[in-house]
Amino acid sequence: MPQATFHFPRGFLWGTATAAHQVEGNNTNNQWWQWEQEGHTNGRSGLACDWWGGRWREDFDRAVEGGQNAHRFSVEWSRIQPAPDTWDEDALEKYRLMLRGLRERGMTAMVTLHHFTDPLWLKEKGSWETEAVVPLFERFVRKTVEALKEYCTLWCTINEPNVYALSGYGNGAFPPKVNNIKLAVQVEANMVRAHAAAYRAIHEIQPEARVGYALHFRPMVAKNKWSPLDALMRSIRYEGINLAFPSAISTGVLRSPVGRHRIPEAKGTQDYLGINYYSRDTISFHLFNHKELFTYSGFPDDADFSDTKFIANIPEGFYETLKWAVRAYPNTPIIVTENGVEDADDHMRPRYLAQHIHQMWRAVNFNWPVKGYFHWSLVDNFEWERGWTQRFGLWELDPETQKRTKRPSADLYAAICKENGLSSEMVQKYCPEVFEKIFPS
Repeated sequence: MPQATFHFPRGFLWGTATAAHQVEGNNTNNQWWQWEQEGHTNGRSGLACDWWGGRWREDFDRAVEGGQNAHRFSVEWSRIQPAPDTWDEDALEKYRLMLRGLRERGMTAMVTLHHFTDPLWLKEKGSWETEAVVPLFERFVRKTVEALKEYCTLWCTINEPNVYALSGYGNGAFPPKVNNIKLAVQVEANMVRAHAAAYRAIHEIQPEARVGYALHFRPMVAKNKWSPLDALMRSIRYEGINLAFPSAISTGVLRSPVGRHRIPEAKGTQDYLGINYYSRDTISFHLFNHKELFTYSGFPDDADFSDTKFIANIPEGFYETLKWAVRAYPNTPIIVTENGVEDADDHMRPRYLAQHIHQMWRAVNFNWPVKGYFHWSLVDNFEWERGWTQRFGLWELDPETQKRTKRPSADLYAAICKENGLSSEMVQKYCPEVFEKIFPS
C-alpha cells in the first residue's frame, strides 16, 4: 500500500467559515429574519448557534483544538447600524471580543462585511437596487473597519454577490423573491460599485490590509455534448453566473447576457481572490425555464450525492476552478473561502474533504498561489431558505438544546490541519473507499 503525505506550504491558512445570521441567533432587524417569519424558509433561525449569547467561545476552542489557525466570520450590518442615524457601540464591542478571542487562540481572522443580510431600513430604501446603496455601504464599512482594525487585516467585502443577485432577483429563492434578470444584473453592478468603494475605504484606514471578495464559482459542462443548444446554454449560464463580477474587477466593465455596466473605478480592486466551490453543474437547454435563462442545471445521474442531492462530490471541478482563477488572475493570491458538503450522518464528508484537499494540493504543487482553505462549516448552522434541513458542520448541532457533537470528519480535518497536509494514513483511516483515487498503486 502506498504511503505518502501531500504537504502544503508553511504558513498556509486552515480554518472554517461562518456567517453572522447563520450562527448568531435572534438577528431580528434584517430582511432574512423577516422572510423567515413570513414562512418562506424551512424553519426559522431562532437562536441559531447562539454566538450572540457567547457560545462562539466554545466553538473557537473546538476549532483551535482541531488544529485550525484561522477563522472566517461575518459581521451583521443591522446590529452595527440598527437605523440610518444610529451606531450600536455594544455590537461593535462584541465583534471586537470575538476577534480578540481569535487572536488569543493564535488564529488569523478574516472578516466578511456583507454576507447576504441587509438591515430592514436598507430594504425600505430599495436595498441594492439603486446606486444609493454605495455610499451607505461605504459608510458602514468605514465605521466597522475603524472599530475592528486592531484585530483584523484580512477583509472580505461581499460574500457571493452573484448568488445574492441571482437568487434574490433572478430565480426568487432569496428575498425579495423577484424574477427579473435585468434587475439582478443591476443589483450585481451596484455590488461591484460598493465593493470598489469599500476596497478604497479600507486601504485608506488600514494601508496594510488585504481586501477581496468571495466569488461563488460553478464549473459547468453541457449535458449532451452533441447538442449545440446545450453547449450554447452552458456558455450563457457560465458567463452570467461566474464571470460577470470578476470581469468587472479585471476590466471595469460588468458584462452579462442582458447588458453591460461600465464601472471603471472597480478595475484592480482586489488583493486576493476568494473562491467558494461546492460542485460542478451539468447544463441543458430547457424551453420553459425562463427563470434560469432557459437552462436546467443538474448533476450526472450516477454522481456521489449529498443527503438531499443538493451537492454532488465532483472534486475535479475544484481543480478546474482553481485553474480558472490562476489563469484569470496570474499574480493574485487565491484563498478558498468556502468548500464543504451537507451530510448529517457524515457518511460522505470525509471522502469529499479528502478528495477536495487533494485537488487543492495538486494546484499548490504547480506553485499556484493558493494561500488558505476555509471549510464550510465549523458547526451546523441555519442554511438560508433551506433552514435546518442541511447539515454542513464538522460538529453536529441540536438547535433545541444547543448541544454540539463531534463528527468523524472533524477528526480528519484536525489531522490535516495539524499535519499541514493530507496523508495516506488519514485517508485509509477515515475514507478508505477513495484511497486508490488519491494514492493509486
